[in-house]
Amino acid sequence: MTRPILLIVDYNLSRVDEVRRLRDHARERHDATVILIRAAPTEADRSIADEVIDLDPLRDDFAEMGEKLLGDRRERIRAGIVFSDNAVRSGAELLERLGVPVDSSRLAEGAFSKYRYRLGEARVADLLETQRIMVPAFAEIASLDQLEGFARDHPQGFVVKPAAEGNNRGVVVVRPGDDLTAVFAEALPYLEGGVICEELIPYRREYSFDGLGSLAFLTEKISARGRYPVEIAQVLPARVDEHERATLERAGRQANLLVGQCDGPFHNEIKLSDDGLRAAVVEPNRRPGGMKIWSLARWVYGIDLHNRWVDMAFGTAAPALELVPECSAATVLLGVATDRSFSPDDVMSGTDPFADAVQATAERLGLDEGELAVTEFSWLSTERRDLHAVARDNADFAAQGCIVLRGGRADIRTVVYALREAWSDALDRALRFPASLRKAR
Repeated sequence: MTRPILLIVDYNLSRVDEVRRLRDHARERHDATVILIRAAPTEADRSIADEVIDLDPLRDDFAEMGEKLLGDRRERIRAGIVFSDNAVRSGAELLERLGVPVDSSRLAEGAFSKYRYRLGEARVADLLETQRIMVPAFAEIASLDQLEGFARDHPQGFVVKPAAEGNNRGVVVVRPGDDLTAVFAEALPYLEGGVICEELIPYRREYSFDGLGSLAFLTEKISARGRYPVEIAQVLPARVDEHERATLERAGRQANLLVGQCDGPFHNEIKLSDDGLRAAVVEPNRRPGGMKIWSLARWVYGIDLHNRWVDMAFGTAAPALELVPECSAATVLLGVATDRSFSPDDVMSGTDPFADAVQATAERLGLDEGELAVTEFSWLSTERRDLHAVARDNADFAAQGCIVLRGGRADIRTVVYALREAWSDALDRALRFPASLRKAR
């Protein structure tokens, strides 16, 4: 066979549909064979690639082993995509060994380890501060004594989080007077991979600087308030003034420089001051944003970033055009009204709580038919799980839904809050035995 090969290095299981999109475009546009590398592949992995190689990107010798396994086909490997945080460094190193264009592997560790990224910021703190980008104080901790020491140095509050973990897992905001022993207990499961404390960023609003190569856009993040600042929605387009846009873009591009991003994807989470003049990077990512952000971009801007990513990997992408929004859209995380054991099987057959919630929201806000539409809905797991009514991380949600809003009679942010309220009522009505399945905490 002489067909070119697209190599996809790892992905998170929740993004299987995105890998399928990459595969389909590679086949149709570039007549390519797709090889996927990931640890302990399943039948689902084999269904989305022409070949799957069982290799863990967290292995110390991943790049060396990958090069050996692919050595007889290296002349056919024309393009590569790294699609997980775990593989961001090792995957880039493998592609470099194979002579495939890829963003820097040497700087990529900063896009995986929050600790490494803060070290990178600290090295150029003077430069960042002249750009009005806050560099939070930070420290790696491995004991309760170290946690207490950081608390003494930062009496106004701070954040404790795993050094390398996604989906808001393990993130705890510590306020004055909080029980530090309890905080440390929550951090214990993550100690092996590293835990850091960070000075509390004093800015309330949060956005992400998203894009691919030189093409970029801003996504607005809506987060819960309180002890567990988990995200509850992503919104496009972000509602910002021009000076706020300039601040966010400046911070986002500085983050890209620090982690070696140039041609590939990015999703940099950034907080913005109330006056819009200062920013702080929460964390950088050298991958597409989660929560269907690239799907939101497709609906709002009419651009298919998955297809463009494949084309860029093959070196055939068309010049980037200015992104002009045609509507607004959001991905909304949907939970449960009370602490409970939950499975999608608890929902009665023939009911559609999300469609009911969207319809109730449209009626409440006085929207005409077609102004508010459902674009996607999915349960986050088919397994039975114990969920908290006050979500502690993204795993505490039952489902996520995507909506598109057309016309100018409502604001998408107002819709998000109304929809989450309507969802709680709609889900309760759709459950077979809501009372008997509740689990007291």
